[in-house]
Amino acid sequence: MNRKELIYSATVGAMAAVLASVGGQWAIARTSRPVNPAPLAVPASAVPASFADIVQRVAPAVVSIDIVGKSGKSDVAFGGGGPFGGGDDSDQGQDFPFPGFQQFFQKIPQQHAAPMHASGSGFFISGDGYIVTNNHVVHGADKITVRTTDERALPAHVVGRDPETDLAVIKVDGRNFPFVSFEDRAKPRVGDWVVAVGNPFNLGGTATAGIVSAMARPRVSGSGYVDYMQIDAPINRGNSGGPTFDLYGRVVGVNSAIFTPSGGSVGIGFDIPADVAASVAKQLISSGKVVRGYIGATIQDMTPDMADSLGLRPREGALVADVTPDGPGARAGLQSGDLVMKIDGHPITSASDLTRQVALARAGDSIRLDIRRDGVPRQIDVHSGTRPADINLAMNDAGGSGSAGAGGLGLLVAPNPGGGVRVERVAPNSSAGERGVQPGDVIDRIGSHPINSAADVSQAITEARGGHHEEILVRLSRRGQHLFVPVEVPSAKG
Repeated sequence: MNRKELIYSATVGAMAAVLASVGGQWAIARTSRPVNPAPLAVPASAVPASFADIVQRVAPAVVSIDIVGKSGKSDVAFGGGGPFGGGDDSDQGQDFPFPGFQQFFQKIPQQHAAPMHASGSGFFISGDGYIVTNNHVVHGADKITVRTTDERALPAHVVGRDPETDLAVIKVDGRNFPFVSFEDRAKPRVGDWVVAVGNPFNLGGTATAGIVSAMARPRVSGSGYVDYMQIDAPINRGNSGGPTFDLYGRVVGVNSAIFTPSGGSVGIGFDIPADVAASVAKQLISSGKVVRGYIGATIQDMTPDMADSLGLRPREGALVADVTPDGPGARAGLQSGDLVMKIDGHPITSASDLTRQVALARAGDSIRLDIRRDGVPRQIDVHSGTRPADINLAMNDAGGSGSAGAGGLGLLVAPNPGGGVRVERVAPNSSAGERGVQPGDVIDRIGSHPINSAADVSQAITEARGGHHEEILVRLSRRGQHLFVPVEVPSAKG
């Protein structure tokens, strides 16, 4: 592979996720001290004279990750977007719910026979070889090679992946690796300086600096479990999975995504926050997977108009749109239309906030919900279930009137305040996904049927099956424009 191909094959990405401390709670052997155990002294002046001391201390813990996969795997998702292994694919990122945003990874087309190559970044979190990176960096890889700053090339294997947060943990054999630790003190504020370190365009260890531009950006990637930190430190393809540090040398983020109209950095990058990354990494190391709580309800944000009509402040509470029949919430008496104000005393500010709080529970835990129903405060105790590990099962569940599944189309939908249903998730191998349906799209008609609920979707699909149609026309709205998308009619479930 020539230099140009290596550059094009570099894994996307960019994110700087805030990693919180778990200290001695990690169930892994520590063979040395972290290279960032104590904060560096920071000059009193607002602008540091140099970032050299920070980079010199923490950069040895940052690694480059090279991956190879077979094109026969239709779900191989590598960063990049240009030709992989000499292919001819155009540079097309995955569009996200607002214009111009792309998270640079795409599926490898099946027709390529040659192995696919890509690269990304990661960082050691223990002396005995555990490394945090992005899920999209290692998803589908047959071979993973870690390159350290002292030019060692080490084989690695996946310990666990969490597609919901786009995080993964891999491991190399060995001891006494330089590593960085999670710090619960690493709570950045808008305006704080940050330094991103990674492997952009497969060039190797590279440091860039900027500031925290914003906090708690929701729905950047369609995940309900991450509110991203936005930074303006330049991050590009290949930075995916690399860390971002504050001026004290503490890890405050994992590079994940960028906003770009051109494919290059324009100073808007998104990071997974530290508390999310630390919690996920800990579970992946201990069990290889992440288990989340589940109450069986579709939740939506309160719009300003809705909040005003109910006498509430903006970002106060989240609305229950649907309740899964016979799910934990339904058994506890939760109803569509309930407004959830608190979970176990924690105030709820959005649908994603509610989703994250529920996810922290373990199966069997009792979750106390403070709700308002018809203006009257109530409390409901819900015994948490376990969220289905395979999101495609939930997406493909036709379910009935209370289900969030979309009749087997591979979509997870929720009622849209302005009419129709809003697409929350798209199963990666579904016909709808392959035809370009995206999270954030609003479906208002399927065939001749007006759509206002998941049940309407199921009914339209059922009738299409009865008419022996192979495809059905879906009308959706995206950024104010209507589009028609032909989607395969799924087979009836046995």
